[in-house]
Amino acid sequence: MLSKTLTVVNPSGLHLRPAGVLSQTAMKFKCDVIIECGEKRVIAKSVLNVMAAGIKCGTEINLICDGEDEADAMDTISKAIESGLGEM
Repeated sequence: MLSKTLTVVNPSGLHLRPAGVLSQTAMKFKCDVIIECGEKRVIAKSVLNVMAAGIKCGTEINLICDGEDEADAMDTISKAIESGLGEM
């Protein structure tokens, strides 16, 4: 299991479009991808779960990847989040 703390840089937070990009990226991997935000723990492969978490700009999240391709998933997904999920 790998874990990394990241800061959401999207000006509008993780609304529909960036949540969709995040979920589509996470679905490319076999491992479990989980986002922790405060007390919330959501499965990143679900757009609705990511949107429901209400993650705003500047929020620190904990990205957790657990499974056979966790290293590749952590690298790809964390770079996507740090680059603004196509919005920056």
